[in-house]
Amino acid sequence: MSNPQLIMYDEEFKQINVVLEKLLREANAKVIFLVDKNGQLITGCGETERFDTTSLASLTAGNIAATGGLAKLIGEKEFSILFHEGEKDNLHISIVAGRVILVVLFDTRSSLGLVRLRVKKASEELTAIFNRLLQKNEEKEKSGDSEFPFAEITDDDIDNLFS
Repeated sequence: MSNPQLIMYDEEFKQINVVLEKLLREANAKVIFLVDKNGQLITGCGETERFDTTSLASLTAGNIAATGGLAKLIGEKEFSILFHEGEKDNLHISIVAGRVILVVLFDTRSSLGLVRLRVKKASEELTAIFNRLLQKNEEKEKSGDSEFPFAEITDDDIDNLFS
């Protein structure tokens, strides 16, 4: 089951960033990224300048896809939470609203228990935002109020333009 492409509106984008900033503080994390399942970075907060965000986003999505394959092999739908422990830094990766990936990087200033607790609360808030966003997208689509300025242009229009 693939998720339809969502248009991100400024209002929801700001709400998402508020949730991530709060999570960053409350989980005592170093950095947080929100990535779509295609590997595109949606947003991030914290010490983001230290990272190649494009690579991090695509590798995270690949990690989710790979573990999804493992899950299916053992009869699970997916592994909704992944944890990678390093010498200095740790990664907590979770699927939110079935469509985006929340990545929390933290070190010894925090703990896995605290991160999991705070991520659970933030995930509920993010799920509500994404559900509203999906509803908003569906309403715009039904009303024909397209956000794509060239949606009504056909292939024939393009051919006529260049002939």
